[in-house]
Amino acid sequence: MTYRIRGLDPALFAGQLALDDTGLAGTRARREIAGEGRYPCRVTLEDAAPGEALLLTHYANHAVESPYHNAFAIYVRAGATVAADYVDSLPPVLRARPIALRGYTAAGDLHRAALALADDVDAQVRKLLADSQVAYIDAHNAMHGCFAARIERD
Repeated sequence: MTYRIRGLDPALFAGQLALDDTGLAGTRARREIAGEGRYPCRVTLEDAAPGEALLLTHYANHAVESPYHNAFAIYVRAGATVAADYVDSLPPVLRARPIALRGYTAAGDLHRAALALADDVDAQVRKLLADSQVAYIDAHNAMHGCFAARIERD
């Protein structure tokens, strides 16, 4: 079974990136500079380097009209222009960190979930997708809860 992981479309954030700080505040966003640690960009699916400019914004990754609607803060690199695209491989933001995987039905209802704690995201994704009722998976950073990426059948 093949799966695909794509970064978010950078066009979704172009308008916010063009705003000044006052305008950004009105969109539940702000500019930040990456420090030491992890600042995972949801467009490139890589961690930003220290000193790199970022947009910290509110994003609805699971915008369904149900109790499973989900939104949280995410980072986007200011210079991100191309969305990452991975087929049957994992981007850096899903490696070497605890990842919570939420498997949803086509109707957007949570059906199954798994934790990948030992850099075993690929194995856990394949187990979830083996269930025909799982239409897609949303990956979240297990510790902070923020959306990391969507995983779809390819």
